[in-house]
Amino acid sequence: MPKPLIKDRQIIDDAWTLVRDAEAGAPAGPAILPLALWKTLRDSRAAADTGVWLAPADDPAELAGAAAELPVIAVDFPQFADGRGYSIGRLLRERYGFAGELRAIGDVLRDQLYPLEQVGFNAFSLREDRDPAKDIAGLHDFSLGYQQTFLRQQPLFRHAR
Repeated sequence: MPKPLIKDRQIIDDAWTLVRDAEAGAPAGPAILPLALWKTLRDSRAAADTGVWLAPADDPAELAGAAAELPVIAVDFPQFADGRGYSIGRLLRERYGFAGELRAIGDVLRDQLYPLEQVGFNAFSLREDRDPAKDIAGLHDFSLGYQQTFLRQQPLFRHAR
């Protein structure tokens, strides 16, 4: 049974298999691989069926040359209090020009959805104990933000009155 995914502010069935253990190898079909496994298999798998996920300690610069060909990059949030993935997401969008699906995985909760979207994430794989139908409302928790973000290129104080 496919797991639900919030993508582009809608709940859809997740068509991708997330491979957590590099030792397990890559399954047939669309798969999101850990960075080490992706680097090993990148030339032997179809680019359209291969995504990669980054751990908080991984350097997004390792994907700089491949950003245009990857359909999905996932960033792992192993615990709610680990915010390194926010920086990774913003770097992938702004510095490396990644335009595909940027997915948050791991310990992702409703409270994180809006700020994650502001730094460039457009897909969210919530924890198993969460209800996407309820948590999607987290994308609407704020109507206005003050600071400049990936989505809001100009801070509020710079807007004409």
